[in-house]
Amino acid sequence: MSSVPLAEERDQKLPVEFADEKESINITGFWTFLVTDVLIFASLFSTYAVMHKAAALGPTSVQLFKMGPVMLETLLLLTSSFTIGLGVYAMRRGQVRALMLWMVLTMLLGAGFVSSEINDFISFAHIGATWHTSAFLSAFDILVGTHGAHVTFGIFWALTLLFQLKKRGITARTARKVYTFSLYWHFLDIVWIFIFTFVYLNGKIVP
Repeated sequence: MSSVPLAEERDQKLPVEFADEKESINITGFWTFLVTDVLIFASLFSTYAVMHKAAALGPTSVQLFKMGPVMLETLLLLTSSFTIGLGVYAMRRGQVRALMLWMVLTMLLGAGFVSSEINDFISFAHIGATWHTSAFLSAFDILVGTHGAHVTFGIFWALTLLFQLKKRGITARTARKVYTFSLYWHFLDIVWIFIFTFVYLNGKIVP
């Protein structure tokens, strides 16, 4: 029996983003990038842990944090993780329109998250709680702001993918790009869960 049909049959069972060996290697390389991002956020979390109680004459986390907007931001971002997962599912079924729809919904949810977060920062600034106020606020703004910047970048990344999908459809290359975007987006959701727990929930308990 020829080995070629067996190889083709094996490739057909692989998800479209892994069917091409070159694109599969690129996905492995993207995991390396995510590891470096983990190190960046780990250093920011460590800095925040040290500076959390250094509020000087400014407000403490108990006084500053409002859980209503934070719960909304959490709901928006976690829902966006679900929608991009549905997008990858549609991609693997060759449904380009459904994939694009789920990506648009993911972008809108991400934009809602960023808008709510910017509103929080503006409300803090109105009461004089800026990153110049204390070491606590410096560490907080840099940690949360870095995550927000990552989400903003992800929105623009998704926008470029929509143009590529519109022009080229689902190919090995576009599938790889969508899949790596989904990894990136899920990573940001995980980081936010840590921010929600370690920064906001803990911050409402420990002044």
